[in-house]
Parts: sequence; C-alpha cells; structure tokens
Amino acid sequence: MAVLRSGRAQSRAWVFALAIFSILTSVANALGATDTITSGGDNSRSGYQTNHNMDPNVVGSDQFGILWTKKLLGNYRGWNEQIFAQPLVYTPSGDKQYVYVASQQNWVYKLDAKTGDIVASRQLHVPFLVADLDGCNDISQTIGSTATGVIDPATNTWYLSTKTYADQTDQIKGRANGRYYVHALDVNTLAERAGYPVNLENTFARNQPIRMFQGGIHHQRPALLQVGGNIYLGFASHCVQYNFTGWIMGIQGSTGKIIEAFATEGGTEDKKGAGVWMSGGGIASDGAGSMYFATGNGYASQLHGISVPGRQPPTSLEQAAVHMTINGDGTLTPVDFFIPFEKEALDGADKDLGTSPLVLLPTSGFTSPNVPRMGIVTGKSGKTYFLNLDNLGGYQMGPNHGDAVPQVTLNQNSVFSGAGVYPLEGGYIYVNVVQFPTQVFKFSVNGAGNPVFTKVAETTESTAYVLGVGHGTTTSLNGQTGTGLLWVTDIQGYNLRIYKAVPQGGKLQSVKLLNVPGQIKFSRPSFGDGRAYLTTSVGNVVCVGSPVNPPLNCSGPYDFGDVAINSTSTARTITCKANINTQVSSISLDSKDFKISGLPTLPLNLNTGQTVTFQGVFNPTTPGPLSEDVSLNTTNGVAQYATNTRVALKGVGTSVKPVLAVNPNTVSFGGVVIGENPAGEDQSFFITNQGSGLLTITSFGLSTVGESGPFTPGTGQTRVSGPFTFTNVPTTIPGNGQVTVGINFKPTENGNPRAFVKIESDGGTKLVNVFGTAGGYPKALLEFQKVDGTGWVPYTAGTPFNFGDVVEQESRTLKMRLSNTAGPSDGVLDVTVSKPPTGAGVISAANGIDLGEGTTIAPGTSKTANLVCSVPKSQVNVDAYPAAAQWTMNLGDPTFGKQDIKFACNAVSEQQGPLRANASAVYKYVGCFKDNTPGRQLAIQAYSVADNTNGKCQTACKARANYIFAGTEYHSECWCGNTVPTTRVDESKCNFDCSGNDKWICGGNGIVGDGSYISLFADSDRYNGGGPISSSSISSSTTSGPQPTATGVNPGNDRFASAGCYKEPVNGRALPLQPLAVDDLTIGKCLTACAAYSYAGAEYGRECWCGNTLNSGSTVAPIGDCSMLCGGNQSEYCGAGGRLNLYTLKAASSTATSTTASSSSTATGSSTSVSTSVSSSISSSVSSSVSSSVSSTTSSAATAGPTVNGYKALGCYKEPDGGRALSVVTGSDTLTIESCIAICSASTYTYAGMEYGRECWCGNTLNVGATPVATTDCSMNCAGNPAQKCGNGNRLSLYQKDTTVSSSSVSSTVSSTSSSVSSSVSSSVTSSVTSSVSSSVSSSVSSSTTGVSTTSTTSSATTSGSALPSGVNPGNAEFDFTGCYTEATGGRALPFLFASDTLTIAKCLTSCTGYKYAGAEYGRECWCGDTLGTGSVLAPITNCNMKCKGNTAEFCGAGNRLSLYTKKAPAPAALRAFAEFRDDSNGTFFNSTASVPTSTGTALNSTISSTASATNTSSTETSASTTDGAQLRVGASSSSSASSTSSNSTSSTSTSSSSSSDSATSSLSSTSSSSSSSSSSATPTSSSSTSSSSAESSSSSSSSSASSTISSSSSSSSSSSSSSSSSSSTSSSTSSSASPSSTAWKSLGCANETLPHALNGPKTEDRMTPDKCQKYCLGKNFPLAGLLGGNDCYCGTGLQGYSRLGASGCDAPCSGDKNLKCGGSKVLDVFNYTETMQPQVVKTAGDLGFTGCYKELSGGNKTAVAGFTFSNATHMTVETCVTKCQDFDYPVAGLRDASSCFCGKELDAAAKKNGNGEANCKKLCPGNGREFCGGEANLLVYTKKP
Repeated sequence: MAVLRSGRAQSRAWVFALAIFSILTSVANALGATDTITSGGDNSRSGYQTNHNMDPNVVGSDQFGILWTKKLLGNYRGWNEQIFAQPLVYTPSGDKQYVYVASQQNWVYKLDAKTGDIVASRQLHVPFLVADLDGCNDISQTIGSTATGVIDPATNTWYLSTKTYADQTDQIKGRANGRYYVHALDVNTLAERAGYPVNLENTFARNQPIRMFQGGIHHQRPALLQVGGNIYLGFASHCVQYNFTGWIMGIQGSTGKIIEAFATEGGTEDKKGAGVWMSGGGIASDGAGSMYFATGNGYASQLHGISVPGRQPPTSLEQAAVHMTINGDGTLTPVDFFIPFEKEALDGADKDLGTSPLVLLPTSGFTSPNVPRMGIVTGKSGKTYFLNLDNLGGYQMGPNHGDAVPQVTLNQNSVFSGAGVYPLEGGYIYVNVVQFPTQVFKFSVNGAGNPVFTKVAETTESTAYVLGVGHGTTTSLNGQTGTGLLWVTDIQGYNLRIYKAVPQGGKLQSVKLLNVPGQIKFSRPSFGDGRAYLTTSVGNVVCVGSPVNPPLNCSGPYDFGDVAINSTSTARTITCKANINTQVSSISLDSKDFKISGLPTLPLNLNTGQTVTFQGVFNPTTPGPLSEDVSLNTTNGVAQYATNTRVALKGVGTSVKPVLAVNPNTVSFGGVVIGENPAGEDQSFFITNQGSGLLTITSFGLSTVGESGPFTPGTGQTRVSGPFTFTNVPTTIPGNGQVTVGINFKPTENGNPRAFVKIESDGGTKLVNVFGTAGGYPKALLEFQKVDGTGWVPYTAGTPFNFGDVVEQESRTLKMRLSNTAGPSDGVLDVTVSKPPTGAGVISAANGIDLGEGTTIAPGTSKTANLVCSVPKSQVNVDAYPAAAQWTMNLGDPTFGKQDIKFACNAVSEQQGPLRANASAVYKYVGCFKDNTPGRQLAIQAYSVADNTNGKCQTACKARANYIFAGTEYHSECWCGNTVPTTRVDESKCNFDCSGNDKWICGGNGIVGDGSYISLFADSDRYNGGGPISSSSISSSTTSGPQPTATGVNPGNDRFASAGCYKEPVNGRALPLQPLAVDDLTIGKCLTACAAYSYAGAEYGRECWCGNTLNSGSTVAPIGDCSMLCGGNQSEYCGAGGRLNLYTLKAASSTATSTTASSSSTATGSSTSVSTSVSSSISSSVSSSVSSSVSSTTSSAATAGPTVNGYKALGCYKEPDGGRALSVVTGSDTLTIESCIAICSASTYTYAGMEYGRECWCGNTLNVGATPVATTDCSMNCAGNPAQKCGNGNRLSLYQKDTTVSSSSVSSTVSSTSSSVSSSVSSSVTSSVTSSVSSSVSSSVSSSTTGVSTTSTTSSATTSGSALPSGVNPGNAEFDFTGCYTEATGGRALPFLFASDTLTIAKCLTSCTGYKYAGAEYGRECWCGDTLGTGSVLAPITNCNMKCKGNTAEFCGAGNRLSLYTKKAPAPAALRAFAEFRDDSNGTFFNSTASVPTSTGTALNSTISSTASATNTSSTETSASTTDGAQLRVGASSSSSASSTSSNSTSSTSTSSSSSSDSATSSLSSTSSSSSSSSSSATPTSSSSTSSSSAESSSSSSSSSASSTISSSSSSSSSSSSSSSSSSSTSSSTSSSASPSSTAWKSLGCANETLPHALNGPKTEDRMTPDKCQKYCLGKNFPLAGLLGGNDCYCGTGLQGYSRLGASGCDAPCSGDKNLKCGGSKVLDVFNYTETMQPQVVKTAGDLGFTGCYKELSGGNKTAVAGFTFSNATHMTVETCVTKCQDFDYPVAGLRDASSCFCGKELDAAAKKNGNGEANCKKLCPGNGREFCGGEANLLVYTKKP
C-alpha cells in the first residue's frame, strides 16, 4: 500500500516540474508571451495554460466581464456567420497582439486584440451549403472553416482548412462538387503563401489506394496539428452519413506538398468508419515524434472475438485510441492502439469512442511508477478511459477479455468534450458530462504503483440538455498554486462558467458566471493578455476580461506556511503600493482562519508610489490548505482603474494528532448492465490523515441496511458486501498521508444494492455511502401520434410516419414519442444519434433539442418531440404533392439500431370552380403568363368585380362558352379563351391577391411593376400542357384569337427548307448558337445569319438560333405551337416560347451513278486481282455505326479553331450542370492560353480549358454534361493577355491534345456485293533443334528460307470506270480518295474542323495527317477524324461539286457533302521465328541454338498446335512440355521485338473474306502451312444491321497473326479466333486462370495468422483440401492460398502485417480429406502459384456484380452510366470505382479506358452489350494489373446484385 503526501508536500515540487512540462509540450510557453497559437495552448491538448495573466482575484471581481463584441462582415444569403474554429491570438514580431478568426462562410479576419477592430479580412471561398447534406443539420446553413487552425511563429503563417465547391461562381452546387482546401496565410496581410491553397480532392490513401478523398462527403473538425514544418489534419464525415472513413492528411508547410494521406480504414474490406472528429478537439503530439487521436464507430470489425496486443494495430482503426509514429518524411505509422472490449456493441449504438480528443496529461502532475505517461479519452458511451500512453492496451487484452487499461470510469451520460486538466495541488481532471454536472477526479497512486483517479466533486450547475458543452480548459497565474481556474463554455445556461480549480466540500466553487449570447458548441476560450476570446453562432466574436487596471499593487499571495490548528502564526506585514492617486475607503476580511490588524485610519489618500500597510495572521481551525482574500476598496481620480483590489492569504493547517477524513463520502454506480463488463465497474474514494501523527484505523465496518448499521466488522485489505468489493483497505496511515480504496461493482441480478461503510480510527469516525443500480439493457418504443390525436402508431422500419392531407397555408403538429419500456432497475435509455429535420422543408422538427443527442429516458418514462407539416402558400387547383423528411436516430437499446425515420405529408391545395365527382377541380392551374404581348392573351373578358376569385372565374368561363382557359388578372378581372398564352414566367410575377379573398392570387404586375401578368387555369380534359387545343375540343360558339396555321410558315429559301415546329429540349438548347436576338427579326434574316450551318431556327418572335446538330431532346411539335409572329414581319411565324420554326439544309441535286472500287495486290510467288463492284444504291441503304470515346467532338457548335502548342481548339463549352467539365484546376493572374496549355501538357493531360479569365483546368476526360455553346459565350479576356479569350463564368475555352484523340474501328458490312481480297505473305522460319532433342519428335524440323514481300492495295471510287472524274483529287502518299459522302444523321461525319478561304485538298490532307479520315466540304471546310458519324453514307460522286476556295480546278465537297479521303493502311512488319526451351532447374528459357540439357531428351508431348491472333502486338508464341516436364515455347515476332508474349490480346471479327494486314506462318515440322493476307484501304461503307462488335469489315483489323505447329501434321488451334463467312460473325476469347497443378503450386510453409488476416483476400470453407483451396484462389485470381484450422481457405497477394513464414503447428487434418494437412490453430499452410497469372474480369466488387461489357453511347458527351464520374490514371481499380459509386449511393458503376469511372442510378436503356463479349473491355487496371478496367469506348459495367 502506497501513501501519498498531500497538500504542501506535493505543491513544492511544482516549480521544477513546470519547467520540464513547458519544454516538452507547451508551444505557448515556448513563445514567452501571452499568445494562443494552437487549440488548447499546446499540442498536448490538455488545455492547461499558465501564461495569460489570469489572476483569480481579477477574474472574480465585479470589473471582469464582456469588454467588447464584434459583429463580423459575412452575410451569405442573409445568414449570420458562425465561428466554430477557436480564435488564435498572436503577436507578430514588433507588433501588437491580434485575434485571428475563420468562419463557416470562409471569411478570415485579423482583429485588434484590445479593441476588436477588424484590421484585415477576406473571403477565401464561397461556403458549402448544408442543404447538400441530405438533412444533416449539425451545423446550420453553411460549412466553411470548421477546424481550429494553427499559427507557425517561425514563418508568421496561419494554416487552416476550408470546405467549398469546385465552382467559385456560386452557381454549381451539389455534394459531388464539394472540395476541401488547405490554406497558408500571411498573418500580417492574410495573403496566400506560395503553393497554396492545396486541393485535397481525389487524393488516394497512401496506406490503401482503394480509398479516395472526396471533399463533398468529408468534414474536418479536429484542430490542426503542427509538428516541425508539417501540418496535419483529421477528417470524418457528416452525421454518420456517406463514407465516414477517417483520414489524417499531412501537408509540408513550406511547399504545400501532400506528404501523407492515411485512411483509418486501411483494410481491403469495403467498409466505412473510424472517422476522426473528436468534437473539434485537436490531434495531439508529445513533441517526441508521436501523434495521438481517437476515432469513431465503424463496420469492418476486423478483431471480432480475438484478443490483439496494442503493438499489433489492425488496418481498420475503428473505435480506437491511436498512437502513430511520425516518420522523418512526415508519413505516419500506427504503432499502438486501444479499442474497448465492447466495440461491436458500441458500433451498433453509434457510441463513438472518439467524441472527445485523446488528451495527454502533463507528467509534472500525473505520473506513477508503473504508468509514467498518461492520457485520457471519454466517449459517447459515457466511459472515461485513463490510458497508458506507452501501452495503450490493444483489444480485449484484460482479464476475461476486458480492457487492459489503468482505469475505466462510467459517467452518467455521453461526453463530447476533451477533459480539463489541472496538474497543481495533487492533480485534477474535469469531465463535462452532457446534461449533468461537471465531474471532478483527483489523481493518486495506489499501493501497486498504479494511477487512480477518484471522483471527489462536481459543479452545482449542469451542462446543456443538448450537445454543446465545451472542452475543459484551465489556467493558473504563472504556475502558482492556489490560482487555478477551470473555464467551461456551454450553449445553455451561463455560457461561460469559471470555477476555482480545487474543489471544496465536494463542490467546485464558481468565480464568475457570464452570459454570451449564441455561444458556439464544442468550443473553448482562447487567451491573450488577461483576456479570453469566445466565438458565437450569431456572427460575433466576444472578448471578456477586466476593463481597468488595479489601483494598488499588493504583491500577493501571502503564504503563512504550516500552522497547527487552533494556533496562531507569526504576523506578516501586508503592503500595498498605489499605482495612481487614489483613496482607500475600506479594508475587509471575512474569515475564521485569517485575521488582519493594524489598519490605518480610513479613508486614506495615497499618491502614486505611496503605500498602505497592515498585519495579518493565520489561525487555522481545520487541517489542510486554506486561503482567503483581503478586499481593499478605493476611490480613484484616474479613469480605467478598478475600484477593488484583492490580496490572497493562504496557509496549511496542521495537527499533531491524527485527523481522519474521507473524500467523497458518497459513491454511486448508475445504470450498470448486468454482464456487459465481465470485470465489473470500478470507482474509488480517499481515506486521508490530515494530522501529522500516525492514524490507526480500528474498524472498517460494512452494512447493507443503513448509516446506523448494524455494521459487520472485518479484517484484511479486501472486504466484500454483496456485489461490492472494497480493495486496498488500510489499517494505518502516516501523518499527512492518503490511501485510495477501490470499489468494484459486479452485480448478478436486477436491483438497487447499497453498502454503508463506517470507518473508525483514533482520529475520528467517518461514513461512506455506496449505491448501485443494476439491470438489463433499456428497451425502446418509438411511436407517432395519430392524425386525429386518438392514439399512437408504433414505428416500423421502412414505414413512414404520416401526417395525412394538409391544406396549403396550414400546419399540422404531431408528436413523436420515445419510451423506455424496460424494468425499473434496467438501464437508462440514451439517444446516441439524433439528426432531426430542422431545415426549412415542409416537414420539420419544432427544434433540435427535444429527443436530441444526449437525451436520457429512465425506465418506465417517455419523452416527446413535436414535428410540423406546414404547407406553403400556393395557387388553388394545383395537384397535391408528397412532402417527406427524415430523422436519423440511434439509441442505447442494442436491438434498435440506426434508423432513418421517415415522415410523409400530402400537401394539397384548395380546389375551386367546377368540381369533379372526386372533388378535384376541372380547371387546373397552368402558371403565370405574360399578358398584352401586344394584345390580350385571352380574348374574352367575363367580368371585373369586387368579389373575384379564381373559382368564380372558372365557373364563369365554363358557363359562358365552355372555354378551355380561364385567367384572373388585376385583382378583379376574369378572362376566357381557347388559345394558350405564349409566354410563361416565374410565379413571383403574379403577385396580386384576389379582390374576393386576399388568401389567393389573381394575376400581378411583376416584382418591379414591369408588366401585366395573368393567373392561368385550363380544363385538364382538353389541355395537358402541350401544344394548342384541337378544334374538336372547342365549342362552336367559342370566340378566340387567330389560330396559327401552316399558311403563315415561311417555306425557306434556296438553301434552307422548313422542317416544321420543334420543341426546345428539357435540358439545353435545340440549337447551340444564337447569332441574332432582334426586335425586327424575319425568317429571311435568320436564314442568312445561319447560312454556314445545317440548321436554323426562329423562336420567341425575335431570336435566331443556328447549329450543325439538333439536340436529341428536341422533338416535333404541332405546327400550331409556333404561333408567335416575327417582330420584323407580322405575316410569318417565328416560333413561340420554347418552340422553334426549324429550317434544315436542302440536299444538293444529283444523278445516281455507278461506282466501282478496284484494288490490286502483288506478292512474290503469286498474284491475285481483286475487284469489288458497289452499286450507288448503297448510299441510300447503308449506315454506319461508330462509337467514339471522345466526348467533346460531336458538334461543331463550339467552333473549333487552330492548334496551340500541340493542342487543338475545340471551341467554347458550357460547364456541366452540377459538376465540372475538367477535374484539375490552377489559377493565375497572368493566365494566357499558352501558359494554361503548358500546365496541362506538363502533366500529360488530354484537355486544357481556360475559364473566368484566370482559371486553368486540366483533365483526361471531359465530364458528362459539358456541351458546346456559341463562341461568343467565351468572351472574357485572359488575365495575362487581353487580346486572348479565356472562357467566362461557367464557360470554358476548350483545347484537346491532338495526339490522343480516341478512335474506334469502323464496323461495316456491304450487302449484295461480291468482294474478294487476296494477298500473299509468306514467311519461313529458320530454326534448328540440337540433336539432344529426342528422335521421338514426330518429324524433323525443316529449314527453308522464303522472302517476305507485300504491296499496298489502293482502292478508289470512280465513275463508270477506273478513271476519276475531272476535278477529283485522287489523294497523296498518305490518303486515298474514297468517295463523296453525306453528313451524318443529326451530326457531323467527322468531328474536327479546319476552315480556310484558301482551302485545297492538299492543305486538308496535310491538316488531317494524324487522323484516319479527311473530308473537304462546302469549298472551304476541312474535317478530320478517326470514325465516321452514324448515318454518313456514300453519295453520287457528282454531289461533291463545289470548287475548292484555294484551287478552283478541284472539288471540295458541297453543302452537306464531303469529298472523303481515307488513310492508306501500313505495310506488314517482317516476322522472325523462334524456338526456346525452359530449364526447369532455374525457370529460364534458352534459345534452340544453345546447348540443350540432356534432361530434356525425352519425347515432346503429343501434338501441339496453336494459332494466335493479336492486336497491337509484335509477337505470338505457344508452349509445350516434354514428357519429363521440360517446356518448349515457339512463335513468331516482328524483327524489332523480342520473343515475349503480349498480354494485350483481343479477338477478331471478320465479314466476307477474312484477312489480316500482318500475318505469318511458322512451321517446325516436315510440312508447312501458310495463311495469306492483304493490306487494303477499304471503302468505309456501313450497314444499318452492323454487327454489335467494334470490329472489322472486308479486311480484318487484326494487326498480326501467327500459326505455329510442332507436329508431323497440322492440327486445329485450341485458341483460334478466326471466323469467316458471308455475313458478320463474332469470335471472342476470354482469358482465364490456369488450372492448378502439382508444378504450378509450391508450398511456402507454415505462417502465423494475424489480425487482420495474414491473407486478406476472399475466404471459403467447408470440406477443405489443399487442391480445393488452390483452385478457389486461382479462380479468384490470387497467387497465394492459405489453409487454416483444417477447414478455412484464405487467398491473397502477400502476407500481411506481422505474419511470417517459419511457424509450426500446421498439422490439422483437412475437413475434406483427413489424410492431408490444412494448417492449424492460428497458423496457415501457405501455397504460392508460380506460373504467370492472366488478368481477369472481376465478377464481384462491393455489393455490385459484373453485368457485361457495353458499348459507350454515340453522340458526344453521352455515356451509358450517367451521374458522377472521376478519373485516375495511376491507381484505378474495379474496387476503387465501385466503392466511390456506392459512397454516393449509385447502384451502377462503369469503367472505361482503364482510367475513368462512371456512377449512375441506372444503365441507359440505349446501351448495348458488345458483341465481342468481354474482349473490348480488357484494358488493364493501372492500380491492379491482374484485373480489367474497361476499354476504349467500352464500359465494364457492374450493377446491384439482386
């Protein structure tokens, strides 16, 4: 049993200890000033600060209070700023002290610390909207800078983080567009440092690349940590929503480089959790290379049921206290952890451990022999964990799988704040419990040398009913004992509560209680020089302190030392010196232990420098430390000085005799669940000897009856009373000593047991009362009040609580009731998660307090919350609409689970006018329309009366002539008609009330009185919101305005013809360009303006629109819809609102002629002529299906331009709705087009875009929704060159690298046409095999030499013969003339445009050098591309009859006609053969010309023949084995490549006669075989019945094929992918893993199992054998297989964590074959697959399963999976893509081109599976080379498994 010296003995050690503590942990102390530059004052986060001149006498005086309140500038959308980040206080070199503040609107401020004046300010970004967080209202309205920053005094830099959007124009919102930035600001100017801000978006976790950081779903609450030159930030999510995986980000301060991205879910499990949020508390560091933090709940649960030492941290750090080592490069390594034993139960109830920070206790006041360094963390479960920082405790490492930590204490409720720490006077800890008083624990050391924390006191005041009490903070005056203060901020009651740090009589004594309106939650004060600074939710920064200086300096406190009780000390002279001219009016002391005498005659006038003296003595009446204050009141002649000065007197009362004391005298165990903690719950109390003589305890009696006994005496250090066990019971205590008695409560039955302790001694008798409450878990019952108020509806998961019908402009309030139906001694029900709908929706909670987080409900009681459905005002006769809301809740009842409680309300409007049988109105509200444009839109006025209502008007129009439309206007007017008004406007324009009832709306005059507007209603039987009403529906007596007919439609001109009336699409414009918007528009003017385009359209009477493509959403409308007369010609129509009079380009006239395509080919040794006859009728029946992965090239509307430094101008593009076209952004005030392209080119990005004059955007994919617009939209001058244009707001000047234009082969079929293609390419393979190869090889290897020769075949289209017509340029060395082709259907045949008034064919072909096709059109346009657009077909050659602008002797297409040229095919590469054997002794292959080991001298196994077909490969090979296992591989490769096997293999599809442009045959037999091929430039015709495979026509697209035979006769190839027929056919091959064999799988031995598992891939079990396990793992494409415990099989790519080979114990019989061994207990038999593993298509990822390989949709930026997209060219895997899609709740994921991921709600119905199966989706994933990530223009699609 250890005994501690109390009081004075401990305090004397403080001076030395303080110095040590300061050196190790205190940044603020190291500054030697009164600044606060990090949360809590230093990196320990203890909150104890000595350097701020906080004198308790001043703080407790009347003068201490609010000095100033400063309203900040932010007013985003009319909302006040909220300041969650703790202010920082700093004094720059040679300057005065300032306060630095960052707000949730992303404003930053520098304030004068004395006055509060704003010295500097700026807004860093637009804030992120809480509305984008699906009802998560933890923070109101906006989120910006939540976390407390840090100031680096070495560089005068303020580091902080902000949440915002990618778009800074304040237009594009949405969670997917959220971004997080890290800033470094100059403290003097608030200017950004170089290299900042740092965008964290799409950062992949260093420890687990499947994790990707997404700013929209993450939230940074913890205070930033600076260690050396590096800055660290912690992240979680919002409201336990989305993927709330925790992150620790590290930034190199000097450069902004991201040096660490550590995900706390580091395993391969597709789980989320372990958020780092800590209620805003800071990440901690001990200053010696270690970092500490705590995490929240999660769902990986890697450690289920297995004890794990702390020094073996799992990869999933959920519900954990974590110790990380900070490496020299700034990266982090987890080295130790603690997870509570009931971790999974805590997960289920959302009881985060990490609701508070892990606080490091100063060793100056908290150390013990066994635990020299301690920490403390308290979670939502209410348990406080006192931790050993050098051995955190692991998981279930204590007795009975409990917690192996120094101490666990159960509080009354949850805790959301860091503990307060006071290391003086014995050491105290303060825990702020939600809804309960602050709990005070005193530190001691027990007899075993272990720390003990005993609850000794609490505050009188309770903390807030809802979450919000702040982090514990303490101060002392320069480290002096007796000057300690505890500061508590709270959102209810007194918002700032200041207490004396040392309790008296079981209570903390309040010094000052202040109200600070709007005090922010989870906060703590920041201190300056004698002042504290607080932040609020109402936009204010508040300073508290004393406004005046002390008039007297009394040099206290005066210490009288140790004095025996009832004795009097020697008198001490107390001297007070005047700081100013003053008059002392009174000197007083109210104390029984201190006396003053020798007082001067009062009043006493003192001049500056004069003194007043008197004497004081100490006469203690009780033992222990005692203190009192002498109060001197003054009257001053100088302003700004206090009227009261206090001087402290203190001393220690001693007793020669022993004096018994106990603390506390009552110990309570509340709400203990029987059996939850196998070890029971622990608390303690102190027995103290306050005298100097030895204390002898004569009795330690126990009673279960009451304080009067009877007491059962006993002996020994351990005593038991029912479920209570008392330990460390003393018999003697030396003078001034103290013993901690432990109490363990381990109940076995329900009830309220109690124990009464009577301690008798020679120093007195004391009583201690111990109470306990034990029972089962609480039981929750959630109910909703019935609509009629007669009862309650129990909650059923998935079924909404319903308000029923609620009429507009009315509200209905109903209650939700939560009851605890458990027994009387069962647990209290606590609300652990509560996210009520407190926003501005139709349904909302009345407040965020009722049933909020932290609410407790005793057994047998209930609590309620009010919910309101309030339907906003609307027009009458609108359809009812459903309103919905959600309340996320979790409870302490383990059977409840997290619930998303739904609420539904049917919002209905009043129905007026003629009604149907079901009481719904006949006339439905259509909208607010503009009238008098110029005439009345409804021609008939029914009346103008003083009692007008909408219903009255409808009845009148119905009765008068059964009119379709009824409209009210000017309060009192009613109008009728049968023609719908033309111009619908915003509802706000109709702002007049009805003269008959001011509740309803009857027309208006606009917001600013800008016109006349009518409230329109229509008979819903005859009008449904479409075009005009048919005449059959109009009464014969109807009178209406003029009806538009086709006679008013201008037929067009010589270039354009009328196409009818067309609707504008729902999204976007039918035509993209608007050259005219004039009041005198005519059709003639519009057609002239659109002369260079394929389409022209007139709209709205004054608008002219042009384009080369018509938006697919634009559809034909009734001609009568286009009813608005042209402003410049009242006899013709120019569209209407949302309607276009559309005109299309007329086709050029021509005579159909016959064309012949001829080609010839010659090869050495043989020649074959080829003739192909193609009827000109093909032009009307053949279409082309082309798929392209370039999403930006479908329209010329963007007006492409010249090339700049290798990038082609694509034109002006609109940003997608709700996203960005490109993903990477930089900014520069000197931006030019060249500088942006240089930035994007340096990082090898495909696209470059300039926006807003100074922004440069880069990316490899153009995201869905980016569309071309008028070039004039990009009208903003470049910041660095005003002569250039750099986009505009929401507009990009877009460029694309011309060397990376994606292409896909044109698949075409020519029907009813004979064609034959022949060529001959012969190759001979010279090879020899040494005589050491057995003569049993079936035939000898022949040797011959044959030259390889081939010629290109030229194909041309001619008129009635072989010669081209005059004026047709045949092409050049690179391109051949192909024919005259039409433009594509609804778009362009070729995507890229070059235009010139000096165009020639030669210029065009040169411009298109990098493309497959070139086309000249309209005399001056040159178009390039790799694919022909759908619908582009062969036309008569005479159609291309327009002379080239630069050479009138040749033709350059015509209107809508292209003179098309196709690139000639390259000649095949020369091939060589090879034959190599494999040496089994070392696994290497050697050439056949080398000496062959004699071990290979047996016969080759049977016949081996293979034919391989590959695209873009330079070699093919096959292998075989000899009978003794030796392996042989043979093949053919191009002369420029080694004989290695290519892994990029695809199948081929051929039509008609299949051929290859590059084929070779090699033979190692007595006979030879050959295949022929021809290189031909095929005419790019196409058929509407084209095969779905993206493959080949006429000539197969396979670039290289080879056939190898090792046999006396040829045999069919097992891998052949050749197919030939007269119709299109498809052959595909899928790579599959090899079968396991005895030689392929090698045993590695026995390895120890770990957690997480040593092999962390998939697992199987049941009737296991090694062969079964190996096959399973190989099928999953994993090279390692491990067997555990006889029945379990695990797969992986490598041994994880601490698993090592060389273990023993792998002797467990296999469950599938008892004669075999399958690992053992906690050890694995590990096998390695030693052959090359082929990549495969992943069949399952997350909750999604493989669906197929789909062709991307044609047409620009369309995609088969639309919603959210991102790209990553270095780390993309199937798992990465699927995980991100599931994070955003998308059930469909698609991967394309190995780098792009697409997420969506569904697969587009137009998407078709690729005819080649998976073959076109086999680009290897850059993040995992063993799996595929789609292909070029092909999506690998995964959908939700049923």
